[in-house]
Amino acid sequence: MSHTVLIAEDDRAIRDSLTRALTLEGYRVRSAPDGVQALAVLAEQRPDVLILDVMMPAPDGLEICRRLRAAGDRTPVLMLTARVEVPDRIAGLDAGADDYLVKPFDVEELFARLRALLRRNPPEAPPGPAEEVLTVADLRVEPSARRVWRAEHELELSRTEFDLLELLARNAGAVLDQTTLYERIWGYDFGPGSKNLAVFIGYLRRKLDLPGLAPLIHTVRGVGYTLREP
Repeated sequence: MSHTVLIAEDDRAIRDSLTRALTLEGYRVRSAPDGVQALAVLAEQRPDVLILDVMMPAPDGLEICRRLRAAGDRTPVLMLTARVEVPDRIAGLDAGADDYLVKPFDVEELFARLRALLRRNPPEAPPGPAEEVLTVADLRVEPSARRVWRAEHELELSRTEFDLLELLARNAGAVLDQTTLYERIWGYDFGPGSKNLAVFIGYLRRKLDLPGLAPLIHTVRGVGYTLREP
C-alpha cells in the first residue's frame, strides 16, 4: 500500500531531493516550503506521516507539531533538525514528535525511520483487550486506551514514549538490552553510537519521576534498562 508523506522543509534542495527519493521509493509526496503552506496542505488531506523541518519559517515544525497534538491528531511526525544538542532534540519530543533526524542524514536511514513509524501506526489497528492493565508500584498503564497514570496523576506521553514505557512495563523487573529496545520500538538498531534511546529514556524519566516519588526506570550500566519497583 502506498503511503502519503508531507514534507515541510524550507531548504529547496533538501525538499526536492527528498521528494524525488520518496517518490522513487513508492510514496505519494506532498511538499511545502514553510509552515503556512504545510498547514494548508494538512487542511486538505491528512498524510500518513509528516516530515517537519524544525527551523522553517513560522509556524516552524515545533509549532505545527504542537498544534496537531493539541487537536488530538496522532499522525506520526519525524523532525528534521540541524541542531545536535540534546536539549534541542528534547524540544522536538516535548512538542509531540515521534522521532528526529539530524542533518545531514543518509536517505536510507530516513526511509528506515519512516517504515518504523508507519509500522507502529497501521490503519484500522485492532484495539487490545479493554480490561488489560499493567501495574508496577504506583504506575498504571492501559495499553488499549494508551493512557498512563503515576500515582493519581495522568501523564501525557508521545507515541514513542508510550510504546517504550509499555514495553518496559510488560517486562517489569527484567533488564532489556539496548538492541532489543531499538528493534522493538524503532524496528532497527541505530548502532552503539546512537543517543536516540538515551534521549527518550531521559524524557520518560522527566515525566515519571514526579516530586516525592521514587524513580522506576533504572539503568543497568553496559546492558540496558529495567522498570521495577523502588
